[in-house]
Amino acid sequence: MKRQDFSGRQLLAELKDDRGAITAEYAVVIMAAVAFAGLLVAIMRSGEVRAMLVDLVQNALGTAG
Repeated sequence: MKRQDFSGRQLLAELKDDRGAITAEYAVVIMAAVAFAGLLVAIMRSGEVRAMLVDLVQNALGTAG
């Protein structure tokens, strides 16, 4: 296998190459969004939260009508 010898300028150019960085950032953001959505689903399945939301909707509909 041939080893490449880089000059200082070539090495800097290689280190500054950030291809794929945006894709990695998108992946991290998507993973965080999925985790947050999972947390919201877990909270919404809670009986107390569900009862609170039903009461809120019933009160809103009662006052509007």
